[in-house]
Amino acid sequence: MRKRLYFLLPDVESTRKTANELLLARIDDSRMHVMAQRGTDLGELHQASFAQMSDLARGAEMGLVVGGLCGVLFGVVMLWMQPYGLHVKMIFVLAAALGGALFGSWSGSMIGASTPNSRLKDFAAEIEAGRVLLMVDTPVWRIEEIRSIVLRLNVGAASRGFEPTFPAFP
Repeated sequence: MRKRLYFLLPDVESTRKTANELLLARIDDSRMHVMAQRGTDLGELHQASFAQMSDLARGAEMGLVVGGLCGVLFGVVMLWMQPYGLHVKMIFVLAAALGGALFGSWSGSMIGASTPNSRLKDFAAEIEAGRVLLMVDTPVWRIEEIRSIVLRLNVGAASRGFEPTFPAFP
C-alpha cells in the first residue's frame, strides 16, 4: 500500500534539488508530482495531473454511494407499490441499485472534474504565495525515510502529512 506525502517547499530550485535527492534514494520519478503557482516554469519536474488537481475521484466515489442508495430506494418502492399492474421482482431492486450506482458515479465524476481537489485546498494560499507543493507516493515503510530526506535538505520545508490510502479510486 502506498501513501501520498505532502511537502511545502520554499521555491522551485529547492524542489529540484529535493527531487534529485529522492531519485538517488530510489523514489521513482513518476511517483513525484509538483504543484506551483500558475505560470511557474517547473523544468523537468512532473506537474500534478488533472486527476490530482481536481476532485474527480472523490466525486465518483460519492456518486457511486449516493446513486447506489437511491437506486435501492427506488427499487424497494417499486417492489412495494407494484405500479400500473407491473409485477416487479427482487431482481429489479438489484438492477436499480446497479443502474443508480453507475449513473451516480458518472455524474459525480463530472461534477468532481469541475471542482478543485478538496484535499489540496489547505495548500492554495501558500502555493499562490510562491511556495511549491511536492507530492510523493511511497510505500508505508519508507514514510519516515522520505520525510527525513526532504526536511534535511530544505530549511524552509514543511511536512504536511499524508493521505490515508492511495489510490482510493482508479
